[in-house]
Amino acid sequence: MKKINNDYYNHLGEDWYTADDDPIAVLRAESKTKNPWVINLIKNHYENRDINIADIACGGGFLANDIAQEFSNITGLDASESSLETARKNDRSNRVKYVHGDAYNTPFEDNFFDVVCTMDFLEHIEDPQKIIDECARVLKPGGIFFFQTFNRNFISWLVVIKFMEWFVPNTPKNLHVKELFIKPCEIESMLLKSSFNLQELHGWGPRINKHFIKSILTRKVTKDFSFKISKRKTIGYIGYAYKM
Repeated sequence: MKKINNDYYNHLGEDWYTADDDPIAVLRAESKTKNPWVINLIKNHYENRDINIADIACGGGFLANDIAQEFSNITGLDASESSLETARKNDRSNRVKYVHGDAYNTPFEDNFFDVVCTMDFLEHIEDPQKIIDECARVLKPGGIFFFQTFNRNFISWLVVIKFMEWFVPNTPKNLHVKELFIKPCEIESMLLKSSFNLQELHGWGPRINKHFIKSILTRKVTKDFSFKISKRKTIGYIGYAYKM
C-alpha cells in the first residue's frame, strides 16, 4: 500500500485560509456546509453552551474556530504544530484550547467530552478503529461523535484522487490513498465495536452548479464552490453517533 502524505499539512501556513489553487481550499469549501450542520445538531442536543467539545485532527481550525463562536469550552488536537499555530491565529473567539498531540493516544481523561469530532481524518490513518476507540474513551456516555470520510470504490478513487490531482494544480501525490478509504458498512461495524449507536449517515459531495464548472475551467477553487449533504454515499459520507 502507498504511504499517505500527511506531511503536506505541515507546510500550509496561512494557505489554510487563503489558497485557491491548493486542495486545502476544497476542505475550506466543505466547512461552509459541514460546520453549520455540526453546530446545529449540537445545539439541538444540548441546551447548555458550557459543554466540553473536542475536534480531533483539527488542522487549521476550520471547525473548532466556528464552534467557538457558539460554545465556550473547545479543544482542538492535532499532530501538526504549524497547523495549530495557524488555527490559533484565526481563532477570533480566543476560546479554543489548541493541543499538540497524537490522536491514537490523546492526553484527555476518560469520559471528559460531551462532543468529539473527527472530520476529514479517518481516511488519513491506518487504524481507524483505534481512533474511534480513543474517541469513545474520552467521550461521556450519551455524548455525540461526529465523523466524515470517503467511501472506497472506483468512483471515489476517480474523483477524490485522480480528478483532484488534475483539478487543483498544487495537489501532492498520495494526499489520499484509496486503500485507506472506508466503506459505510465498515464504519458502522467500527462504531458498534466502540459502543456507539449510529444516528445518521448521509452522503457527501460537491454541489454541481455554475460555480463548480467555473472552478474546473479556471482550475481554482472559487469562493462559491460548495458541498452538499445528500442520500448518495458513493464518494463520501458524514454522520454522527451517540456513545452508549
